[in-house]
Amino acid sequence: MTDPQLVLAERVQQALAAAFGADFSDADPLIRPSQFADYQANVAMSLGKRLRRAPREVAQEIADRLAEADFPGTVEVSGPGFLNITLDDSWIAGRATAMLADPRTGVAVTDEPQTVVIDYSAPNAAKEMHVGHLRTTIVGDALARVHEHVGNKVIRQNHLGDWGTPFGMLIEHLLDIGEEAAVAQLEAGGSNEYYQAARSKFDSDPEFNRRARARVVTLQAEEPETMRLWHIFMNATVSYFNKVYTRLGITLTDEDIAGESMYNPMLAQVCDELQERGIAVISDGALCIFPPGFTGREDQPLPFMIRKSDGGYGYATTDMATIRYRVQDLKADRIIYVIGATQALHMSMLYASARMAGWLPEHVRAEHVQIGSVLGSDGKMFKTRSGKSIKLVELLDEADDRAAAVIADREYDDATRAEIAHAVGMGAVKYADLSVSHDSEYVFDFDRMLALTGNTGPYLQYATARIRSIFRRGGVDPAQATGPIVLGHPAERALALRLLGFGSAVAEMAEESVPHRLAAFLFDTASAFTAFYENCPVLRDDVDEAVRASRLALCALTLRVLETGLDLLGVPVPERM
Repeated sequence: MTDPQLVLAERVQQALAAAFGADFSDADPLIRPSQFADYQANVAMSLGKRLRRAPREVAQEIADRLAEADFPGTVEVSGPGFLNITLDDSWIAGRATAMLADPRTGVAVTDEPQTVVIDYSAPNAAKEMHVGHLRTTIVGDALARVHEHVGNKVIRQNHLGDWGTPFGMLIEHLLDIGEEAAVAQLEAGGSNEYYQAARSKFDSDPEFNRRARARVVTLQAEEPETMRLWHIFMNATVSYFNKVYTRLGITLTDEDIAGESMYNPMLAQVCDELQERGIAVISDGALCIFPPGFTGREDQPLPFMIRKSDGGYGYATTDMATIRYRVQDLKADRIIYVIGATQALHMSMLYASARMAGWLPEHVRAEHVQIGSVLGSDGKMFKTRSGKSIKLVELLDEADDRAAAVIADREYDDATRAEIAHAVGMGAVKYADLSVSHDSEYVFDFDRMLALTGNTGPYLQYATARIRSIFRRGGVDPAQATGPIVLGHPAERALALRLLGFGSAVAEMAEESVPHRLAAFLFDTASAFTAFYENCPVLRDDVDEAVRASRLALCALTLRVLETGLDLLGVPVPERM
């Protein structure tokens, strides 16, 4: 355990048990960073009422117990009952040195690994990927990376929209223009134009309309020739998705695809079983579940429609089949859905309905990681001037171009400059998304994203590049900088103390699905390193050899924390900037 807050929480709880009995050992010590010391414990304020004693008196007793327990610092009682805690420099330095020797850099592997199913990205195969897919893809991938890093078994699920009535006209259009031309257009990212052409013919050409409707029937019956054509369409579309994922550094593969078509054979059984067990009932001709606690107008029970009145299936049907499959077949301990915040009611009703059916047992944790909207500078949904959704690939092209302009004055060859520009561009886009709470809206602003100062991806990338330059100039391999770390200057101490919280920041992201908090930790770390860099020379001739060795070790630990943390967020780190 390297995180000072966790260490202090454990020590304070031990002191509480020693001072007031075991019944008080589970009280929250309320450890917080403090401007008056390293940390402040506020537990005495709440315990005072419980013990019917003055909080300051309770705080003093806790402080006395801590002093008896070989405490790694000093404790002072302040104000009405606050405990101000200042850690010893030697304790911080020792923990930092041990963290540098730890191959996992202070990140623990879980004692109880779980199977975590993460549903993310999920573009519609009949449409172009647009900026709205950006957040679900980036946030979901970061969560998958972190869960794998802490030792969980991660099953990625890319729930593509790859089935339904539109595919009748899409397949017929493929036949009209020819398989080769259709594949070329789809693989090049022309699915919007492809769809619009098919839709135009569907609306204006009665014969095409008839063929498209007939094709839907053969698709639903899984007639071999129709399925062959469907696979041609899907393979070309997935090929394009993969190009986008590769550019963004997303870890999804073809093996992770679990589209709507996969669940199609299960839908009738889902409806039959729910109806037979009385969980779903006929209401106005539709088969519905009425989970308790959900009401609409005039407090009428809100239906979760499993089968439409015309016998068709909808999202609710597929989602019920999906959740049953993930629990029963994939053996999920935890299911994370990374989808839009606008789906909050649907997801809540899905979980409630699945629990009614027994398909989502209480021991399986299901959560909706709500994704907020991406806005333009006008505060409205991010679109082109003509009001159309912005293609994701066009957004990524612009990120590369703008990043190239930012580093245009660097003296690199063209290939190196292009490589750095791509890492900076993608890192800027991804970090801007991950650095805000996933359920919040944010304004898409390239100028802010690509700034080399402030809480941005390029600022963090630049910090790692600056550390690497120190080792290059010193002719030292970071792996050989082993310390020991000794703290003298306040900037050294502040950086080392910050680094000790890395393991907890990663654990918190895995437990609470909060990438923005890991991003905030990394930004604070980079800021602490900047202060260290400006105040603590490393390679200067007048720096003592032991001090140089300590500072190189501190640089090496900072580099590992930043590189590991950014990699967990999926943010690329170029060697140079």
